Amino acid sequence: MGAYRYPLNLQLFNQEKTEPATPKKRDEARKKGQVSKTQELPGALIILFVFLSFLALGGYYKERLYYLFGGLLQDWLTMDLSSGNVMSLFNSVTMQIIIMLAPVFAIAVLTAIASYYVQIGFLLTGEPLKPKLSKLNPLTGFKHIFSLRSLVELLKSLLKLTVVGLILFFTIWKEWDRILTLGNVPVEELFLFTARLTLQLGIEFAAVLFILAVGDYIYQRYEYEKSLRMSKQDIKDEFIKTEGNPLIKGKIRERQKRMALQRMMQEIPKADVVITNPTHFAVALKYDSSKMEAPVILAKGMDYVAQRIKEIAKENGIVTMENKPLARALYDRTEIGDSIPAELFQAVAEVLAYVYKLKGRTKSS
Repeated sequence: MGAYRYPLNLQLFNQEKTEPATPKKRDEARKKGQVSKTQELPGALIILFVFLSFLALGGYYKERLYYLFGGLLQDWLTMDLSSGNVMSLFNSVTMQIIIMLAPVFAIAVLTAIASYYVQIGFLLTGEPLKPKLSKLNPLTGFKHIFSLRSLVELLKSLLKLTVVGLILFFTIWKEWDRILTLGNVPVEELFLFTARLTLQLGIEFAAVLFILAVGDYIYQRYEYEKSLRMSKQDIKDEFIKTEGNPLIKGKIRERQKRMALQRMMQEIPKADVVITNPTHFAVALKYDSSKMEAPVILAKGMDYVAQRIKEIAKENGIVTMENKPLARALYDRTEIGDSIPAELFQAVAEVLAYVYKLKGRTKSS
């Protein structure tokens, strides 16, 4: 029994989602519309900025209200209505209401866009709108209803109602004596008191909602990160899927090296000379003055590859010369197919001159 317990425990450990999400997992979730955001923040900011706009643009709203109701009470109530002027009256009232509420609509739209942008940046995806049959499953619905998230949403709603009720109670309690005397004040003063009390309640309510929204955003961020967590096995599977199986990639690289080595060995018979260390390094050079500006490296290698280069050179009658510093310099500073560096021209030219001279003697004999 003990012999099988450790592998089983290790497998279960690898399946535990304890690791932060990888950038690839985050990007895939974002494309699906799965981002960390709270719906409370836009609502709180819209209420806050709208009520602040009432303070900043109070004169504008007052003027538009006087113009709307002044015309209604002075002119429109005494005019004779007919089929011809009813539509004109309706259009005039509608336009006046739109002009009066235009700042509120603009503030609400801009605030909503800005609050979502601050939370998630620019994101345009239709993935959440796609129909999913799993949403029609009643079992899934019951799970959502009785989940921890639903409980948190319920507690959050109860907290908001409690806070709003307390703010309303204490604000009215503080102004209760003043409220009892409103029956004896002019209408204008009554309106001023009501407007001031409404603005105070609105701003206080919005400020509390904003604090709750920040707390909700922190919670939503935590839940989002928790939902994206991956197990060690998930990370391994993603790496294999993205980068490929390391064993297969290793075999491919090994095969590519063998093929490259084979192609290099096939070029050695075309060389004019092989410069050696003599035991550790070997570099095969070729020079054709009609096609090349400088000698070119056909092959190079060290240790076993160097020995193999020398063997092929010997089999094909290629001259092999020992020059330790030149062989090491060519091996370190060039790659196969490169022309030799300019600072090595003189040394290589002397070697090639000797080789051509040696070949000439061989041909004459």
